[in-house]
Amino acid sequence: MKMNVDKLVTDYRTGSLGRREFMKKLVLVTGGTAAAFSLLQASGAGDIADQLMQDADIISEFITYPVEDGEMKGLLSHPKEKKKYPAVIVIHENRGLVPHIQDVNRRMAKEGFLALAPDGNSPLGGTPEDQNQGMTMLREIPGETHTKNFVAAVKYLQTHPLSNGKVGCTGFCWGGAMTNQVAVNAPELKAAVPYYGSVPTDEDVPKIKAAVMAHYAENDQRINAGIEGFREAMKKAGIEHQIFMYPGTGHAFNNDTNPGRYNEEAAKLAWERTVNFFKDKLK
Repeated sequence: MKMNVDKLVTDYRTGSLGRREFMKKLVLVTGGTAAAFSLLQASGAGDIADQLMQDADIISEFITYPVEDGEMKGLLSHPKEKKKYPAVIVIHENRGLVPHIQDVNRRMAKEGFLALAPDGNSPLGGTPEDQNQGMTMLREIPGETHTKNFVAAVKYLQTHPLSNGKVGCTGFCWGGAMTNQVAVNAPELKAAVPYYGSVPTDEDVPKIKAAVMAHYAENDQRINAGIEGFREAMKKAGIEHQIFMYPGTGHAFNNDTNPGRYNEEAAKLAWERTVNFFKDKLK
């Protein structure tokens, strides 16, 4: 039985199984919901058990959306009530669509958004369970392809039946840089919130039509070297923007699965600002 549970867990983590199908098969294997959650804990998948129990007020499922060269896979999450919601793209760090970002996507849905976390590794089959392998795969895909694939998510969410047609984007680390690229290349984007992401070139900044809120860590020298140029370019272009620096923090301070980097106070404040910004700009 444990072997079957382990296989289901792997399929769920990599996106081969959606939430509903995962639970259906897990209950069939284990004989009941209580036994299913108990075995998840025993199999080292307590994080999944916690997520499933906490997600009673939202719906999450793995979907695909069309891109220029095929399809992108992603996690789509939204509140259960069938109505139109403002939409937000959530872009992962440099290892792909790992469980942490899937959880961030669900958190965004719980705030009242139609949230989509695309899997940047989709062109190579999707993010593997080995996060180091996921990082290597992500680097093998050309940057132009990544940009096109995430920009396509804007159009997908604009026309989704549960969307109010207004789309924002946020991302972390690699995803912060990609959020900036989505803002540059998708004039229909309404709001962009990059977390400690590399900035676009000065020449590209005027292409941004979205309002921007950027979050940075105080101790992040490489990324922070671009802040002032980004600020000045946005001022010159007349782009609405806010830039926040979080004292005492390092790169990836929002990642609560990384104890060495996570800063709870800064993460909560940045999240509150992000959610309020999206609620204001996407209403």
